[in-house]
Order: sequence, then C-alpha cells, then structure tokens
Amino acid sequence: MKKLKYILIIFFLLFSTKEIAAQKDTITAQRTARKMLRQGNELYQKKQFTDASVSYQKALGSNSNYDKATYNLGNAFYQNSNFKEAIPQYELTAKTATDQFSKAEAYHNLGNAMMESKNYQGAVDGFKNALRNNPNDNETRYNLAVAQKLLEKEKQDKKDDKNKDKDKDKKDKDKKDKDDKNKDEDKKDQKDKDKKDEDKDGKGDKDKDKKQDPKKEDKKEQEKPKPQQGKMTPQQVKQLLESLNNEEKKTQKKMNAKKAKGKKVKQEKDW
Repeated sequence: MKKLKYILIIFFLLFSTKEIAAQKDTITAQRTARKMLRQGNELYQKKQFTDASVSYQKALGSNSNYDKATYNLGNAFYQNSNFKEAIPQYELTAKTATDQFSKAEAYHNLGNAMMESKNYQGAVDGFKNALRNNPNDNETRYNLAVAQKLLEKEKQDKKDDKNKDKDKDKKDKDKKDKDDKNKDEDKKDQKDKDKKDEDKDGKGDKDKDKKQDPKKEDKKEQEKPKPQQGKMTPQQVKQLLESLNNEEKKTQKKMNAKKAKGKKVKQEKDW
C-alpha cells in the first residue's frame, strides 16, 4: 500500500514537472516573440522594412498566433512594396482579430494592398468590409470611392478592347471577302476575255475562208474548156464571136465584183 502511494506521488511530481516545464517554454516563447516584435517595431520606425519583416517572422516563429506580429509583418511587406506578400498577412489578421477596430484596420490595409496590385474588385471588397466594422472611417470611404472608379474604368477598358477586337475581326473578314470577290471577278473577266479571243479567232478564220483570191478565179476561168475550132459557117462564127464577147464581159464583171469583195473591212471591237 505504501509502495503504491510512493508511486502515485512520484508520477504526480513528474507530471507536474513536465507541465511546469511546458509552461516555462510557452512563457519563454512568448517573451521571445514580444522581444522580436519590439525589435521589429524599432526597425520599422527607422524605415528598415526588410530587417523589420525578418524580426516579425522570428516573432511568429516563437508564437504563430501572435496577431500583432502578423499585422506588422503585413505592414512591413507593404512598405517594402511587396504587396502580394502583404495580402495574406492582412487576410489572416482580419480573420483572427477579436475586436472590430482591429478587423477594420486589417481590411483597410488589405484594400490598399489589393489596389496597389491592381486587383480593384478585391480592393472594393476590402474597403467595404472595413466600413462594415468601422462605418465612421472617412479615409476608408474615400479609398472605396477611388477603387470603385478604377474598377469601373477597368471594366469599360475591357469592353472597349473587346469591341475593338470585334471590329478588327469584322474588318479582316470584310477585307478577305472583298479580296475573294476581286479574285473571282478577275477570273471571270479573264475567262470572258479568253472566250472573246476564241470567238474572234474563229470569226477571222471564217472570213478568211470566205475571201477568195482573184488570181484563182482567173485561173478557174482560164481552165474552162474552150470550144474546139473546126469548120463553121459565117453565121456560126458570128454567133461564136458574140458568145465570146458576152462571156468576156461576164468575166470582167465577176472580176470587178471579186475585187470589191476582197477589200478590208474595219471591225468594231466589242471589248
């Protein structure tokens, strides 16, 4: 029985010792966190923002739930123009802050960081949340108005760019259609021209065929069979002479007609 009591006493002492040690570690960590926070604040006041951010990160390393270190780290990032790194620090502070004033401050700075990052919708949301927690903050109200104007301008610019793209696409399509139409017309004109050339050549050949050489006509006339001479009466000779005379006149008349037909005729071009 006594042995059991001794065992319980020893176990209690060991447990108490570990609990005390844990509490001491926690207190030590909190003291370290506060020390690093003060150091960071001093560097921040000297505008040594990079060194200040390192001190705040060390403070959070000792106490990850240290809201002041989180908020100040966001401010150090912001002052060093590291807006994207500052945003999550402000978001965390706004989420974990227990009083409305701290939440309003975190949302206000979050809106500023969003606006510097050209995230105007995020800036508007941040400033609105800040005003919900502190409706009397005129600075936040002013920043909200600026963010809303920038957001409206951004939307209008996107709309204009979209319309420009549509106009450009339409112009490109119209130009392509016009070029295609011109190509089709050129092809049609060339086809019509080729057809007219063919018709012209065909007509010329026909006209050429129609034209006859007067020399060939003479030759044909000369090749006509002549009456054989024989014994004829005076009356027959007279008739023969008259016949030859008439035939010569006809031949002369035909030759004159052929010469007139062989003259060049001016042709009116229909293209």
